[in-house]
Amino acid sequence: MSSAMYIIILIVAIILTAAISSFAALTYHKNVSEAKIGSAEDKAREILDEALKTAETKKREALLEAKEETLKAKNEFEKENKERRAELQRYEKRVLNKEEQIDRKLENLEKKEQSLSHKEAALDRQKAKVDELHAKHTQELERISGLTSEQAKDYLLKTVEDEVKHDMAVMVKEQTIRAKEEANKKAKDYVVTAIQKCAADHVAETTISLVQLPNDEMKGRIIGREGRNIRTLETLTGVDLIIDDTPEAVILSSFDPVRREVARIALEKLIVDGRIHPARIEEMVEKAQNEVEQSMREAGEAAIIEAGVHGIRPELVRLLGKMKYRTSYGQNALKHSIEVAQLSGLLAGEIGEDVRLAKRAGLLHDIGKSVDHEMEGSHITIGVDLCKRYKESPIVINAVESHHGDVEPTSLIACIVQAADTISAARPGARRETLETYTTRLKQLEDIANAFKGVDKSFAIQAGREIRVAVVPEQVSDSDMILLARNISKQIESELDYPGQIKVNVIRESRAIDYAK
Repeated sequence: MSSAMYIIILIVAIILTAAISSFAALTYHKNVSEAKIGSAEDKAREILDEALKTAETKKREALLEAKEETLKAKNEFEKENKERRAELQRYEKRVLNKEEQIDRKLENLEKKEQSLSHKEAALDRQKAKVDELHAKHTQELERISGLTSEQAKDYLLKTVEDEVKHDMAVMVKEQTIRAKEEANKKAKDYVVTAIQKCAADHVAETTISLVQLPNDEMKGRIIGREGRNIRTLETLTGVDLIIDDTPEAVILSSFDPVRREVARIALEKLIVDGRIHPARIEEMVEKAQNEVEQSMREAGEAAIIEAGVHGIRPELVRLLGKMKYRTSYGQNALKHSIEVAQLSGLLAGEIGEDVRLAKRAGLLHDIGKSVDHEMEGSHITIGVDLCKRYKESPIVINAVESHHGDVEPTSLIACIVQAADTISAARPGARRETLETYTTRLKQLEDIANAFKGVDKSFAIQAGREIRVAVVPEQVSDSDMILLARNISKQIESELDYPGQIKVNVIRESRAIDYAK
């Protein structure tokens, strides 16, 4: 045998050996696996048996717990039911007791009603007897006193009236003193602070304007042939030209300050130009009207800037500027409105009100004066209509309407504007009156005071800001003085128109005179 065969046989032997070994190993592993599976199945059966036993045990325990809970709930329900039944029984007993009490009360009320009816009948009989006795006693008293019941009543009323009058006078005096002590200090602080922070110029009221001429020959040229120039100027402007003996001057007279200003500017332009004839006059009047219109707009814009008020309609701004040519008692209406706006803002700031709204109401409070020469009605009515037309706020409208006390103010800002208007009009130097008006007002003051019973004499002093009244001490007592001062002030308020306020000072003096001999 060759070596190749040995090798082949060896290889075959090795292969056979490997195959036998593999088979033996597989057989061994199979037996081991079968043994493990058998033991696993046994354990599984044991686990299932134990699980079934445990489940049965828990089931029984759960059933027992459920039964215990059911019994417990049943016992609690029965207990609660018993308690409710007992409570219902108590309520029933209370209701029955109350019904019995009500029945007893009804019986008592019926008895009382019967008793009251008997007593009422008895009272009626007694009242009739009392009335009869009263009549007899009245007749007896009248016979004894010699006075009838009406005379006695009048005497008692007069006595009581005197006592009440005295008590009322004392009470008025106490209340007035207390109110003044509480209010005067703060009011004076606010007003003085506002006045110190605000000061405005004042001018004299006038209804004429004076135009200077270069020479007296110009008067003839202004009059023109047969007066045609002066007639044209008067017709176009609505102003009266007074050409008299005043050297080198012409007087323009009109109650409308805007027309008077237009005529003044037009006449000055004609004098400078030198050509004076109807056509030229018409041209110059038109230019003067445009200048005045522009001046009014600029004055209105300057006023709202100075007062610190914004958002006013252009139409109202123009009307504000028109007030530049309007005066009242010598006080320029536009300057007065600016001053009232500033005072209103200062007062509103002191008491915590809306400063901007107060200034707006103060600036517009006299807006009706700008057109009161052209429209019917008071400046208050016209001002209210203008503010409503241009959509001002209700607070501003009420402030305009109530600043002279014609209607009741509905806001604190309206009261502030009323106070600021009085401060501006009453401060020294703000206004002046003509001599005739001034003397007439002083005489009326004295006449009002002298008309009261018990007044000996009266004197208007302090330029009409105070009236001093001397009374007859035998006719007017100390208590009557307070009521007399109040009555005189009320009479002055109702009959006179005046700026600011008037102090009524009543003086009572008793004198005893004797002579040493």
